[in-house]
Amino acid sequence: MIIVMKPNAKVESIQRIKGIIEENGLNAHISDGQEVTIIGVVGDKAKLIDQNLEIYDDVDKVVPVTESYKLANKKFHPEPSKVKVGDITIGADTLVIMSGPCAVESKEQLLDTAHAIKKAGAHILRGGAYKPRTSPYAFQGLEEEGLAYMKEAREETGLPVVCEVTSLDAIEVAVKYVDMLQIGARNMQNFYLLKEVGKTGLPVLLKRGLSATIDEWLNASEYIIAEGNPNVVLCERGIRTFETATRNTLDISAVPVIKSKSHLPIIIDPSHATGVRDYVKSLSLAAVAVGADGLMIETHPDPSRAWSDGPQSLTFNQFEDLTKDLAPLANLMGKKL
Repeated sequence: MIIVMKPNAKVESIQRIKGIIEENGLNAHISDGQEVTIIGVVGDKAKLIDQNLEIYDDVDKVVPVTESYKLANKKFHPEPSKVKVGDITIGADTLVIMSGPCAVESKEQLLDTAHAIKKAGAHILRGGAYKPRTSPYAFQGLEEEGLAYMKEAREETGLPVVCEVTSLDAIEVAVKYVDMLQIGARNMQNFYLLKEVGKTGLPVLLKRGLSATIDEWLNASEYIIAEGNPNVVLCERGIRTFETATRNTLDISAVPVIKSKSHLPIIIDPSHATGVRDYVKSLSLAAVAVGADGLMIETHPDPSRAWSDGPQSLTFNQFEDLTKDLAPLANLMGKKL
């Protein structure tokens, strides 16, 4: 449930309600909005059944929350969240572009990419050092060596860096090198891993699972936030359907649905959604048009030689052309590049 306080409620009144909630063994989550303060109750609300919270000073109303996710719920936190990654803010007035290779292959490859995408207008460098692949015989990533290259790329370009982690060991290594941790689609419901990334305090990019509903996705984010880490960014990357023309089916409607249900920022990954570079531009424009907070675009110096996902990766020139085409639409939607 949430307790909505009256406009200009006194601090003492807010603290009194918070105290009652905590005295009954529940957690109180306070959200200070521009006009009103909302107190979210996390736990078994039946413990408050005899409290009659509506009669206390400055309480406007008590509203039940039926969804199982609480901290990620817009009812708990009506104002959109902003997540800082290095000096970049996701969820503000900038359309944040994450770009880079699917897999870090070498120092030269990553540094060339980092400089090229920064010149074209990207804000965050993405790269895979741990690569969970469908086939056990496919390239699995350079691991810590790749992370070291990412750190060096950040030092040279100033771009914050994000990398997927796939295990507790990977988390323990990655936190020394990156600015943001990514949970991939295959691990969206690896609840132990979600808890562990939540404990790091680093921003987390949470990709939607291949067959996950939006409510399941939001419940996954709840595991991270419940560990005291509110810095979660959602990433729609396509879901598995009967269609075979693309690798996955991009659920573009996920953006407005998330915006109606949650305060968390959401970005779109059209590269993994389609698996086809020719479709990336159109879906990037569509993502901006429906209000996405950012994009994740794969780029590579020579996609034909990429060790992973070459067919969906853009060349440097293609990426630069894309950012130029995105700028006017972003401005129309109230964002800048």
